[in-house]
Amino acid sequence: MKELFRLLHLYLSPSHNYLGHHGRAPGESPSLEVHEARCVPGRGIEGDRFFDHSENHKGQITFFADEVYRSLCEQFRLENKTPAVFRRNAITLGVDLNELIGKEFELQGVRFLGTEECRPCYWMDHAFCPGAEAALRGRGGLRARILTPGSLRVLESRGAGAEA
Repeated sequence: MKELFRLLHLYLSPSHNYLGHHGRAPGESPSLEVHEARCVPGRGIEGDRFFDHSENHKGQITFFADEVYRSLCEQFRLENKTPAVFRRNAITLGVDLNELIGKEFELQGVRFLGTEECRPCYWMDHAFCPGAEAALRGRGGLRARILTPGSLRVLESRGAGAEA
């Protein structure tokens, strides 16, 4: 089966930088770029901060569009940020992620259910640059549940850095 979109990067974050940090400085846990990630239905991605977060968690995996990342870099004239700063797990190319909300879809043999947009918050202004939260409204990525077990693999890369 031909994939409808491509996976450019995979990131795992072992602990939270923003969740639970309201009113305090963000944490310093890096987003680690990996070439493969194991998806476990109902639990999340092994090694990620949201693995076993809560029963039936809507964000067992998160997706973010490379097209949005590149658009923001151009809009804010930034060259020193990688897509890792958004702390999404899977960076995609060739799909409108909002179109997957409420739908089942497959990537590399793993099935997912798109649950909702990854709504940007005020931390985006800290992580990327001032104005990023507003610029990301309606295109902050996709939260999804993992429906079948399997591994995702980065088959190609477009050269972004490994940590944020």
